[in-house]
Formats: sequence, structure tokens, C-alpha cells
Amino acid sequence: MHASGWPAWFGWAETKPLLVAGPCVVESYDICAQVAEKLVQITDRLGFFYVFKASYRKANRTRITGFQGIGDAEALEILARVKRDFGVPVLTDVHETPEVPAVAEVADVIQVPAFLARQTALLLAVGQTGRIVNIKKGQFMSAQAALFAAEKVASTGNTRIFLTERGTFFGYEDLVVDFRNIPRLREGGYPVLMDATHAVQKPNTAAGVTLGERTFVELYARLGVVAGADGVFLEVHPVPEASPSDAATMLPLDRVEPLLTQLAQLYSLR
Repeated sequence: MHASGWPAWFGWAETKPLLVAGPCVVESYDICAQVAEKLVQITDRLGFFYVFKASYRKANRTRITGFQGIGDAEALEILARVKRDFGVPVLTDVHETPEVPAVAEVADVIQVPAFLARQTALLLAVGQTGRIVNIKKGQFMSAQAALFAAEKVASTGNTRIFLTERGTFFGYEDLVVDFRNIPRLREGGYPVLMDATHAVQKPNTAAGVTLGERTFVELYARLGVVAGADGVFLEVHPVPEASPSDAATMLPLDRVEPLLTQLAQLYSLR
């Protein structure tokens, strides 16, 4: 890998840290565009390479009444429009193998969600697309076990992979982050991201929704960079409390620039 941590195939910006950021789920074009426009401006100024993210559908709701999306076709078209209008790569996740071809037509990066990080058929299907694959380390997995997931994708001949740390289950309703996982994941030779928003979640609550402690997002992002993360993953929303998904953990849009300013300073010291 290059000194920045990014391998030669990541030709977008080999010397820049990566920011993957956007709303949890596609709610509307207007919200996605508001986030993308602001983050393009910030990342251009601070020297990050930016990938827009949003789930086109949420398939792992706690309860059947949880918001799952606005419809697959409409959400994928919004992602394609964001990609065209703002000139940014886009990331979204898949949940079952039949979804993969349609998502691969739009996404530059296909994400395997943490709950599905051991699903062999899904990992092979995303690998076979030739797209970059982001594997979220399962909340139940060690760093070493997550490298076996990467091995499954790489068996297709596609080694365009990065891995994301997002916390580990601690009891029934909390997560902890073992920051040793970042250098351990990097031992596989793949770039590693720190997901600072999902890591502060409190899942499986009796309320039937995922809660969390947003106050620690900036701290986790900084610690991730100090621990060696090649980039940071954030869920960002203009008004998180109004979102139908992950309202308790997304970072308000106006808190992104101060955080990225700090992260740029940390990266300059590495």
C-alpha cells in the first residue's frame, strides 16, 4: 500500500484520507443533495476524498413497523442522480444476492452490512461485480474473523476491498470499540475505515428502535484516526431527529466541518 494506506488500485486520490458520509437511508433527493453539496465543499477544501453514502433500503429493522425505504427503484435513481449532479462516487449496501446486479449498476462501492458479514453467497456475489467492496466488521466478529470475510471476496479475483470497524456487542443493548481492531484489520493489507456513528449505537432496546450516544461520535472518529484508520465513515443528516432511521446517532450536518478540520490535522501528523 502507499504511505497513505490506499493501494494502487484506489486511483481516485492515493494520498488523501477518505470520508464516506451521508444520511442513513435515502429519504428524498433534496436531503441527499443538501448533504452531498455541503460535504463536497468541505472535503475539497480540507483535502479528503469523498464518497457519498446512503442505504437505498433498510433491511434489518428491529420491528416490522420500522422504516425500510421509499422504494428500491426510486432510491437507486436518487443515488444515480447524486452521482451525476455532484460528481461523487456513491456507496450503498446490499442484503441478498438477487439485489446485487441492480445495485452494481449504480454504486461505485457496494457495502456488505455488519449483520451479513459472514454470508458467503452474498460476499461472493458482490466480489464478482468487480466493484469496490466495503465489508462492515460484524458486531459479533473479531478482526481476524473479518479478514476471512475479505478472503471470500478476494477468492473471486476482486481484491478491491476495504474493511470498516463499527463496534462490538457488549451485552444486549450496547457496543464498545476495541481500537486494536484497526491495526489488526490493516494486517490483511486492506484499507480500514472507522465508522464513528454506528459505533455509538445502543441496539436491541426494549423501545424497539436503535438508540445511541451521539456525543461520542467526534471522539470515536479522532481515536480511529489515531489508531491508524485510513478513512472515516459517518452518517450525516441536516436534522437527524427528523430522520426515520438512526435518528439518535447521525451527526448533524453543521458539526461535520469542525470535525473534519480536526481529523485533517491528525492526518497531517502521520
